[in-house]
Amino acid sequence: MSKKLAGIFAPISTPFDNEDISLDHLKSNMRKYKETGLAGFFALGSNGESKSLTETEKLQILDVVLREKGDHQVVMAGTGYESTRQTISFSKKAVEIGADYVSVVTPSYFKKRLTDEALIGYYTDVADAVPIPVLAYNAPGFTGMTLSAKVIEKISRHPNIAGMKDTSPGNMSSYLSVCGDDFDVLSGTVSTLFTAMALGASGGVVSLANAFPNTCCDLYKKLRSADLEDARRLHYLLFNLNRSVSGSFGVAGVKYAMDVAGYYGGNPRLPLLPLSREGQQFIYDAISNAGLLGA
Repeated sequence: MSKKLAGIFAPISTPFDNEDISLDHLKSNMRKYKETGLAGFFALGSNGESKSLTETEKLQILDVVLREKGDHQVVMAGTGYESTRQTISFSKKAVEIGADYVSVVTPSYFKKRLTDEALIGYYTDVADAVPIPVLAYNAPGFTGMTLSAKVIEKISRHPNIAGMKDTSPGNMSSYLSVCGDDFDVLSGTVSTLFTAMALGASGGVVSLANAFPNTCCDLYKKLRSADLEDARRLHYLLFNLNRSVSGSFGVAGVKYAMDVAGYYGGNPRLPLLPLSREGQQFIYDAISNAGLLGA
């Protein structure tokens, strides 16, 4: 098993230029992220619009992220598909390119038949077949599936399942109370990072880190040092900003916040629509009110 997975990770976005992926813009973003306190990246996740990418595009993106990351940073690659066979196949391709972890979202299309037994088997089979650590990705807002505490209790003791990213509401305590000692739980949003780390989570994969990586890392550092007064202040600032950005506008909001912050966000890939001018102004005002213009 690898060293503990801790810190703030950016679930990086995929830049598009007229609907084509823009590797040049991705390189530019990565070279800026390299100089931050980010512990690493989650590539090919929800914020990366993974479901809108071809496999060839996914591998091109992952290759750039791995080549441009800092020496202190690790990369989780989103490799989940609906079938165990496809997930293992793409995970092995991510391994060949050099990913440090694979992050596997729950399958969901046949959710009525995806019992605890089926999901335990799914994660176990993937972890048995892939030579790098596996992370579970619990994202009910996208999949309609919520991993049960029973599943986490079981898979957390597999020697090649290192942890999970959790974006579900209200399950953090249940997961942390049953998981194995070497199983790292990461909050899936900055909005719950404060409470998650207080309960024992080791960090977070947070969309707001795409635009404000250092501010998100500051919150992590304050929580680690038990500077609770400043941590509480920063939590509420980022909580409210996140609600205005990702919470209100999803991927398009995150990308526009990146544009405001000096990164390249651009528009999402269709059918996701770009922000209206009103939406852009709303986010700009939220960033300004948070005191993060030029941060």
